[in-house]
Amino acid sequence: MVTNVTNLSRSGLYDWMVQRVSAIVLAAYVVFMLGYLLFHPGLTYAEWTQLFSSTWVRVFSLLALVSLGAHAWVGMWTISTDYLTEQTLGSKAVVVRFAFQALCGIAMFAYFVWGIQVLWGL
Repeated sequence: MVTNVTNLSRSGLYDWMVQRVSAIVLAAYVVFMLGYLLFHPGLTYAEWTQLFSSTWVRVFSLLALVSLGAHAWVGMWTISTDYLTEQTLGSKAVVVRFAFQALCGIAMFAYFVWGIQVLWGL
């Protein structure tokens, strides 16, 4: 049996809601970005910089970054608990699953910190 030690919450309903809400935020962000790019065909560096110098775009981008991390974590946790099991890997399943989840968590954290540095210029 798989334990819920490394999932986002103790509730499958909460994880389901995180997936759905984060997907909506990501879809809104993609639509916004595509719309902006379509309505500004001759986009210059100055216009792009001006867009991202406004606080609301930075906050929206940060929200999209958080949503991406949460969405990815729930998805990767689900994949690891569904496919990295004792039936597929035998007695090493717990170690492999933990290593996989730790690697995913480290990568998501690194991308999140990197994204903050890019957005806020830290």
